[in-house]
Order: sequence, then C-alpha cells, then structure tokens
Amino acid sequence: IFANPGTTEMCLVAALDKFPAMRPVLCLHETVATGAADGYARMTGFPAGTILHLGVGLANGIANLHNARRAGVPVVNLVGEMATWHISADALLHMDIEALAGTVSGWVRTLSIPAELSRDIGNAMGHTQSQGQASRIATLIIPHDCQRE
Repeated sequence: IFANPGTTEMCLVAALDKFPAMRPVLCLHETVATGAADGYARMTGFPAGTILHLGVGLANGIANLHNARRAGVPVVNLVGEMATWHISADALLHMDIEALAGTVSGWVRTLSIPAELSRDIGNAMGHTQSQGQASRIATLIIPHDCQRE
C-alpha cells in the first residue's frame, strides 16, 4: 500500500502494523503514491492500494488514477476525511471527496458506521476484481472519528 498520509490518516497507518503481510510504502507526495500504485498493479496483476490525505491528496493524485482507470488497473484508495462532527464547519481542506473520486472510481463509499469498515474494504477489493468495468478503481472515504473506533 502506497501512502502519503496526514494527521487524519494516522489511525489507518497504525492499523497496518496488525497486518504483517501488508507492506506500506511511505511516499513523499500523492502523485508518487498513485503512480506507484498504478505501476505496481500493472506489473503484478494484483490490486494496489493507496492511503491519501483528504480530498486534496486525492486531487493531487488524480492524474495517475485517471491513467489507471483508462488502463483497467485495479486500485483501492483509502482517503481520510475530517471527523464527521467537523465536516459541517467547512474546514479549510474540506471538499466533496465523493464527487472527485467518482471521476476515476467505479466504486465510491463514505464509511459512516465504523463496524462496517472490514465489509467495505472487502467490497472495494471485490470491485477491483471485476473485469470489463469502466473502472476497476475503488475509493473508500474514512472519516477520522470512524478510524479511531
């Protein structure tokens, strides 16, 4: 999983320690993370993953995700979001992540119930395995407070 996390994604990064088979690769910018994910999936044939910081991180990496979409490359994006109670404050970095993700993703969901995280990640992975779709990219948006539970 190729990551350029921010403070809202630290819980996701910490959770990776529980899965020794996953090898997180810290990237210096979202374009590096998404480009590496695209390249990894093309070279191995396996779905790649990213962890991106909020909508701005997704926006930074979207050109490479566009290339992955056009090539039918399987990628799962985990995108952090502000805490649910903070979204209505229209914080400086807040944006419509679902709309942005929809430009490249065939599957987009915002987690609202923490207990559904495993199911949603499974559904995202399942989407990447479906051949013949317009996009094999799946994006799961995970609010900060849903990560902590």
